[in-house]
Amino acid sequence: MPRHLVHLDPLHLPSKAIDVLIVGGGVAGLSAALSAADAGRDVLVVLKGARGESATAWAQGGMAAAVHAEDSVALHGEDTARVGAGLSHPDVVQLVVEEAPALVERWCEWDARFDRDAGGAFSLALEGGHSSPRVLHAHGDQTGREIQRLLGVRASADDRITVHEDTFVLDLVTDSGRVTGALAWSRRAGYHVLWAGATIVTTGGAGQLWRETSNPPSATGDGLAMAYRAGARLRGLEFVQFHPTVLYVAGMARILVSEVARGEGGLLVDRKGHRFMPDYHPDAELAPRDVVSRAIVQQLSKVRDTQVFLDMRHLEREFLEARFPVITAACLEFDLDMAEDLIPVHPACHYLVGGIETDTEGATNLAGLFAAGECASSGLHGANRIASNSLLEGAVLGDRAGRHAAAEARKPVPARELEPREAPSLSGHLDVTDLDAALRSLMWRYVGIERDGPSLQAAAQRLAGWNDLVGRRVLGDPLGWVLTNKLQLGALVTAAALERTESRGTHARRDHPETHDDSWLRDLAWTRPQGDGA
Repeated sequence: MPRHLVHLDPLHLPSKAIDVLIVGGGVAGLSAALSAADAGRDVLVVLKGARGESATAWAQGGMAAAVHAEDSVALHGEDTARVGAGLSHPDVVQLVVEEAPALVERWCEWDARFDRDAGGAFSLALEGGHSSPRVLHAHGDQTGREIQRLLGVRASADDRITVHEDTFVLDLVTDSGRVTGALAWSRRAGYHVLWAGATIVTTGGAGQLWRETSNPPSATGDGLAMAYRAGARLRGLEFVQFHPTVLYVAGMARILVSEVARGEGGLLVDRKGHRFMPDYHPDAELAPRDVVSRAIVQQLSKVRDTQVFLDMRHLEREFLEARFPVITAACLEFDLDMAEDLIPVHPACHYLVGGIETDTEGATNLAGLFAAGECASSGLHGANRIASNSLLEGAVLGDRAGRHAAAEARKPVPARELEPREAPSLSGHLDVTDLDAALRSLMWRYVGIERDGPSLQAAAQRLAGWNDLVGRRVLGDPLGWVLTNKLQLGALVTAAALERTESRGTHARRDHPETHDDSWLRDLAWTRPQGDGA
């Protein structure tokens, strides 16, 4: 696997020096930017696409916080740890759930438009894994969009925050083990170096590695791959969460049908109308996501079908249209009426539970490098993320990463030329689109909801060949760079899944169906071996 995504010789590139560089602009990135700017630092936020094109904006379900009098921070923490299947870090869980109520209060002061009842109290939803209704939502099923709007408005009004759109970050720049910025490219500016006193990676997840995904097109694991190449430690990569319900219509993009649909009374049935979830778990449709996803796969195998159905027909039309405006509109595009029709659904890759290992301040094992949000592994989620804790984690730990990166940025910002690098040996044609489709199919079939040793070994062998094929070629555009990142990360996820010979949380091994605390109540971490050129 190549050490760098491009070969530039000589590397006398235009450069810019800044205090804090943030790669990514969802809830974690913007929270980090606001806190770093509040600490008096100049911040540059670099986006692969346009503003608002983040997984945050796609989030339908909501954000969990213990803000109801009958709920408690302690109960929120207990639910989080229980779903985390023994691997959630208690200190991180306590930190995040304790800060949730104050975060909600601060956002409301900033004009966050969370849904409320007639009396002005928050409308709180119950989702899978939670023992109490504690999920705030906005405009029905548009919570992420509202949070993206709120933070975007705040960031735009801050003179210390600059945003560069349509800029691809290829690699982190290191000097004696410290991250000192990044190499970037845009059609407007070409290749250029962004020197930074501290760098925060908030690039989101990697759902686009799998054929079926609820993630936006930008979720390609770029941040994890560049951090790994730089020497950062990655953790928990075997834990990948698959959402039980995306709208499943042949030939159409997969559209998430929020967890809240089941929380509000939606039932899962097969083609014969049998409600099957009580056969698999006492909490039925409100079981944790990994349980529901595996139950759907098993039921499909049992009845020899390609999809199951979400039944919302027993709920009032007015309620459905007000509570789920996005889902209602999406269904209508396919001539499906939630009040009258069964909605075809199927599991899809939804959330990368593992990521770049960080502490509670967002710091990694590399000086000058921080991470937050889905691309990070803070220890909050353990082996499985409870519903609606991701927006909360991104906000709380993004804010902390920004403040501590601001302190790191007090160190002098270097200004030097990059060292030349050895060029790949081949530059022949490569069908990037075809190889990308093959990768996504392979990951879905062999490194998906249920796994086994022989399939994982076959996937690892195939990925090694593809990484070698791509690594010996010059890829000079974002499509090629993204493919390289996806292949590198796919190999790491597969290796982690192969090593953990048990089933825990989102990681299900058909050949090792039991959970073994005596051997596996621990995290698996991966760091690029010295001198391997990866």
